[in-house]
Amino acid sequence: MELLVAFDDDPAGSRMAARLADNMESDGPVRGDADAKSAYDARVSGFWRSRHYDMITISTPAISADWLEETEVARAGGYDGYVFLSRHSAESGVLALTCHSTGNFGKAEFGGNDSEVALPHPHLQRAYLRKIHEGKERGGRFGEFDITIEATHHGPSALGRPALFIEVGTTPEQWNDDALCGMVADAVHETISSGVDTSSPVAVCFGGTHYPQKFTDEILHGQRALGTVIPKRAMPQIDDALFRHILERNSMATEALLDWGGIPGSDKGRLKRLLAESGLEASKV
Repeated sequence: MELLVAFDDDPAGSRMAARLADNMESDGPVRGDADAKSAYDARVSGFWRSRHYDMITISTPAISADWLEETEVARAGGYDGYVFLSRHSAESGVLALTCHSTGNFGKAEFGGNDSEVALPHPHLQRAYLRKIHEGKERGGRFGEFDITIEATHHGPSALGRPALFIEVGTTPEQWNDDALCGMVADAVHETISSGVDTSSPVAVCFGGTHYPQKFTDEILHGQRALGTVIPKRAMPQIDDALFRHILERNSMATEALLDWGGIPGSDKGRLKRLLAESGLEASKV
């Protein structure tokens, strides 16, 4: 079972949560004996249950929720993973519905820890992205939006279960659109409640831009699910120690998928050596 998480002050996340809560059983505001509650539990503002997933709202930003597993909710739930409902912003203003794994390849500027990546949620990411792409292809939903994954970025990074961000972009107009956020929430519900196929092989990805079209195409049309995605800009930071850490966090992966043209030439030799020592089967796209 998944635990869905939304930040109270995130307009898109809170609207997605409100739509989902309509069909969930509320445990109401999370309260209790103040002496028995930790500071972490105090950050959980609401809790809902359903057959296929539970959901909480939190009073601090989702990107900084490395504390989540210290809460009684998470400890008691024994969840398989965490799905963060969030807004997406971009300077380009291009309308996009995105999802991505989390973590930092260098300094943690937006939550999480330095040089630490989270456990990815590859099969759920694949199932969700295909669900919203299907809605766009049928013409009924999301027609004006790019459907894309993003490269791995921001926190949280230290959770002990897989984490996935699902985001509505790209401006306040979309974040505050109840109908749009409701449709995305419906896609989340449909994806999780229908069951997620976990049979696809998993690949760690190297190269490309922040919006890696080749890797998005692999999810939508290929055979693989994708774990951590290391973009071109982060490649100089992938030393032996960080590479080993990424593989540990992607223990389900059997392949490395390379956007070879999107990897700096100065990094290709080092990556070849690391992959040769890793045991992963490498393929170029």
